[in-house]
Amino acid sequence: MKSLRLVVVLSSLCILISGHSERERLHDLMFKYPLIDGHNDLALQLRRFYNNELSQVDLHNVTKFATDINRLRAGHVQAQMFAVYVMCGAQEKDAVRLTLEQIDVVRRMCTEYQEFELVTSVQGLRNSEMKHKIACLISIEGGHSIDSSLPTLRMFYLLGVRSMSLTHSCNTPWKVIVFQRENNSLTHFGKAVVEEMNRLGMIVDLSHTAWDTASAVLKHSKAPVIFSHSSSYFICHHHRNVPDWILLELRKNRGVIMVNFHRNFITFRDKANISHVADHFDHIKKLIGAESIGIGADFEGAVSFPQGLDDVSKYPDLIQELLQRNWTENEVANILRGNFLRVFEEVERVRDQLSLNQPSEVQIPVEEVQNPCRLVLRPPKPKEHRQSSSSRAHHGPKGLLILAIGLLLSSFFMDE
Repeated sequence: MKSLRLVVVLSSLCILISGHSERERLHDLMFKYPLIDGHNDLALQLRRFYNNELSQVDLHNVTKFATDINRLRAGHVQAQMFAVYVMCGAQEKDAVRLTLEQIDVVRRMCTEYQEFELVTSVQGLRNSEMKHKIACLISIEGGHSIDSSLPTLRMFYLLGVRSMSLTHSCNTPWKVIVFQRENNSLTHFGKAVVEEMNRLGMIVDLSHTAWDTASAVLKHSKAPVIFSHSSSYFICHHHRNVPDWILLELRKNRGVIMVNFHRNFITFRDKANISHVADHFDHIKKLIGAESIGIGADFEGAVSFPQGLDDVSKYPDLIQELLQRNWTENEVANILRGNFLRVFEEVERVRDQLSLNQPSEVQIPVEEVQNPCRLVLRPPKPKEHRQSSSSRAHHGPKGLLILAIGLLLSSFFMDE
């Protein structure tokens, strides 16, 4: 009996020690390779709940959100791509103004809190890691934010935007399509948008685009692209997920798909858990390799998350699941940050190669925009050559009669 108790005690002790060593290994791994997450809609919630008045909220601890500074620290998040999103209903109205206001709130948030740091480059990301800051990258979610204007796109870049998804839940006039339909190819202007993003060094994001549109962009872009918050269609047949044939094109492009945690994109079951999320990672890894995967959880944008992944502090639990599925530390390190850094570096390299190219002056035809609120300035019509009335008076019978009377009166007064 005593020997049996001893075996139970020793077994329990081994399990305890093993569990402790696994947690230590996990902590060390994520401390060495802290996460870069591809998509978070905190800015949207700041507008919804606080009208962008940062003075009304303490971002260290926000219980009504899934994101705050304390939990970002707990989740080993070193860099966050904060989405700037405005509703599609603003597309033919004030989308540009609303986008500017959302850029403003992200910039304020990331400069007024000392734990954050606004960054705009790969080197900035690395510097912020050395300073133990949470780096903020700004991404526009939806091409409708630029109002079909390349100068607007360039101005957003100057304000710090380094990524843009070409569409959201509405089609743009330049054939960036979210809904599957015939003729999903890019227009001439749509290609110009991709080319200008390549020239600027802005990451092209294909989440939300229709599959044929995504394929057209993958073939046209000179730089790698990302799906900032999408999952595997093979595992969960949702139109927002990416089918295998597109993933194979993504591998050729050297891009990255950053897996979304939204429950509806993970499984059609009523409940989802960490294991279901890991299934997406496993399938994508098997198909195109771990070097093509990242994490874009979609916190604050999605409304429901798998059990165990309900806020930004829970990333370590997913990483632990992957390690238990025999993912190597190098593979995990790459999905945590290495793959995104590689894509961003290559985007900057393409930018440098195109540095001698002048800003694009391609404009979308007015008939393609069909925006009743869009003011179009046209050059004035040339004025018709008109003779003065006095000049016309010297021609024709009436003019000659007036001239004769004038001469007679002049002669009469001179005789006086």
